Amino acid sequence: MMKGKIFSLLFALPFLGVGVWMAYSIGNSLLDSTKMKQWVPVQASLQRAGYERHSGEDSDTFEAYARYTYEYGGKRYTGTRVALSDGADNIGDYQTDMGNHLSEVLGRGETVTVYVNPEDPAAAIIDPTVRWGLMGFKSIFLVVFGGVGLGLIIFVLRSAKEKDPGLPIYREQPWLANDKWQSSLVGSGSKNTMYFSWGFAALWSLISAPLPFLVYSEVTEKGNMPALLGLLFPLVGLGLLTWAIRRTLEWRRFGAAPVDLDPFPGSIGGHVGGTIDIGLPFDSNARFSMTLTSLHSYVSGTGKNRSRKESAEWQDAQVAHVSSGPKGTRLHFRFDVPEDLVESAAVQDSDDYYTWRLNVSSDLPGADFDRDYEIPVYATKDRSKNLSDVSITEAKTAQRQIDVHAIRKLVALSQDAMGKSMLFPIGRNMPSGIGGLLFGGIFSAAGWFLAVSEGQWFMGAIFGSVGILILLSGFYFMLNSLEVTQDGSDIRTVRRVLGIPVKRRRLRRANFIRFDRKKTSTTQSGSKHMVRYAVYAVDNLGRKMILGEGFNGAGQAEAAAELIGREFGLQEKRNPGKGDSPASDTDDYNFLTVD
Repeated sequence: MMKGKIFSLLFALPFLGVGVWMAYSIGNSLLDSTKMKQWVPVQASLQRAGYERHSGEDSDTFEAYARYTYEYGGKRYTGTRVALSDGADNIGDYQTDMGNHLSEVLGRGETVTVYVNPEDPAAAIIDPTVRWGLMGFKSIFLVVFGGVGLGLIIFVLRSAKEKDPGLPIYREQPWLANDKWQSSLVGSGSKNTMYFSWGFAALWSLISAPLPFLVYSEVTEKGNMPALLGLLFPLVGLGLLTWAIRRTLEWRRFGAAPVDLDPFPGSIGGHVGGTIDIGLPFDSNARFSMTLTSLHSYVSGTGKNRSRKESAEWQDAQVAHVSSGPKGTRLHFRFDVPEDLVESAAVQDSDDYYTWRLNVSSDLPGADFDRDYEIPVYATKDRSKNLSDVSITEAKTAQRQIDVHAIRKLVALSQDAMGKSMLFPIGRNMPSGIGGLLFGGIFSAAGWFLAVSEGQWFMGAIFGSVGILILLSGFYFMLNSLEVTQDGSDIRTVRRVLGIPVKRRRLRRANFIRFDRKKTSTTQSGSKHMVRYAVYAVDNLGRKMILGEGFNGAGQAEAAAELIGREFGLQEKRNPGKGDSPASDTDDYNFLTVD
């Protein structure tokens, strides 16, 4: 870690150096302008004037020039300085306008006013005013480069000292290697998010601030209507500013609101629970959603294409039990966590680690409550000691009602003379399908462009093939349905696409052993993840048949399994090895067979 800190400091120094240099340049220009405006104005005769064009690889720059003579104190002097800044640039039209103006004055044989330093008459300047457009451009480098460099240096210097993970205390209690996990009180990242939102909004707005003026010039003077697209950047800046204001209002309204874990740390194979005190008047009707997610954080790609990603491995959700607390409102929650999950990483300094995130949110009048907590979760198998069983039972009952309501909206249950039926209709995966069509279309278009326009048939075929596969997946997500029916002693499933059967399966109810809940897909929006589960029936030979899909979180999948079991008369056998006879060869065809 020390090497990483040294590298970070060395990386930050050039950024800070650019910021310091720009600060010096801006300050020096303002000071010089103030002094030069006090110099003595005299009339000078131009000898030559105009502007020069300097062509570069990406753009052209311009530089106004002049040579003039003037008299001061009975002596004749020659000067060449035109403006405060030396050198060429293309910030606005200052250089070309000044060059043209001086050239016209020269052509008319007129004099020009110059400002002479009375203490050093050989020093003179034509225009001592500040170019605010240029100052604004330099300020971007000052804020962006200087801010990044200074911020990174402060972050590294204020970061926690290294801890030796080999010490006995960290081997026995690894979570203590993280300074934020020294007690059961764990704070959220809301305050840091608030600061980051303001910093990012300020940087974006500063960088995009000149665009409206440039767009106006392009549209009014050159008729360049596509330049109007440049206004999107300031609009994004307004959106970022709105985000920063909302994060600030949220922080000011609710304060720190740390979570008090019980047990501490959270337990794999046991409970992850606790309480949160919020500075909000108690309202028994308020509903706070709790989502606990196990995340795999990893770095993918190589070289310049390396990027960190998160993959949700497990997720459960519940509503908190709300009671009156010392600060107004107290939230109570407790999750039952299965054993086959990975522990938190106390020190997140590697390319691959796991972290546990607790999100708490509530839509409230005014500023909404929305917090993320990175909490320690380890395989201690501990259970909560201080949480009221009554409050937790009430919360779980409320969540189960929510889950059942969501499931009944997802599926269509019916019954006729032939038996019961459960339909997962076309269109339930519409967002995933539209996303697939969008990305598939992009890849397919890229393949067509590479093959037809660029003659890169091999790469075009690769992109086109991937695009077609994604398109087909998108259509499948949008247009498939799943029907589960009870037919006497059997449970049958039919998968259809546009109503056309493409797969049929059958399970003999007597061979059913248990349900299996399995993660099938994840979606991500910012720091929030949504994990969807499917429910499978498992027979006495360990084979699986899907009975339901698209359930949000492990808890909803559990509720779906209970609902399916109740509706179709499937009862789990907790000890399948005791009292259950194995399937015979004649029974085998009754499960997972195609009609």
